[in-house]
Amino acid sequence: MGVMSKPKICLIGCGTIGALHAKNLMPFADLFFNSRSRRSAHAFQKKFGGRGVLPDLDDVLHSVVDAVVIASPPEQHAKQIVAALRAGKAVLVEKPICTSPEEVAMVEGVLAEVENPLLMVAENYYYKPSLRYLKQMLACGVVGKVHSVLVKKRMAQKISGWKTGYGALLEGGIHFIALISDLFDAVPECVEAVFPKHTDGQPERESIVRLTYPDQVMAQLHYSWQTPSVTKGVFQHSYIEGDAGRFVFESNGIYVKHGKRWPVFPGLRDLMGYGAMTRDFISCLQDRTQMPYSNFVRAKRDLKIVFDAYRDLA
Repeated sequence: MGVMSKPKICLIGCGTIGALHAKNLMPFADLFFNSRSRRSAHAFQKKFGGRGVLPDLDDVLHSVVDAVVIASPPEQHAKQIVAALRAGKAVLVEKPICTSPEEVAMVEGVLAEVENPLLMVAENYYYKPSLRYLKQMLACGVVGKVHSVLVKKRMAQKISGWKTGYGALLEGGIHFIALISDLFDAVPECVEAVFPKHTDGQPERESIVRLTYPDQVMAQLHYSWQTPSVTKGVFQHSYIEGDAGRFVFESNGIYVKHGKRWPVFPGLRDLMGYGAMTRDFISCLQDRTQMPYSNFVRAKRDLKIVFDAYRDLA
């Protein structure tokens, strides 16, 4: 199979997250832009040196582009994924990939129909240097057998636009669900959740999710958009407890500490993992025999945890 020198990629959605993707993709791809706002698409073309603007989704699907990066609101993801895959385009889609189990099933069905599909989820937490470091240390048995994990990220966040229609766990907490999932690399046997201060009929803004893994290993996530934080969510600590010690890590991944040793700063240059995530996507585009680490199977596993948690909300 031939190697693509510089792929043509269309960014669907020219907002804040779209700008982040465009910046990261600039060195590796010829960019095209599509947005509900034609003005935003042209502004992105000018700012990021793109090849052109494709006004409608049909224009994108029938164009020369090899791939699309979907950075539109979540309710549009599933139909755009399906259309792009059926048109033979590779897809990188922002999380959450879908907003319901029915949409997940629909995407899974299309993946089974399409020949050699490439669908990657933009879950940058999988690529964070801090997570990679923690997994290496756990594999070496530094803290012995892990028996519990506590992950915390609590702050007050202003909510506007499409985010007002979605719960904090689905829109933001999914990152930390992915982090926990990757530490265990297993499906939890039990998911329980409570939603403090929740108002009936409104999307939740705070959750405590408890996960039970095989051998009664426990994990908890405390995630909030309605808890005041002087540091705006920075320098909060999470913990991994083992029978021979524990790790303390800054919840955003700035540093990791073990015992009385000095903190380790695993990778400040790519703290949030966006660089490594982008390189994974480009590598998979150039060699279609590769599969991305942040794939549909992992996204489906993580989303099921969120949907199971929301059953307790109902």
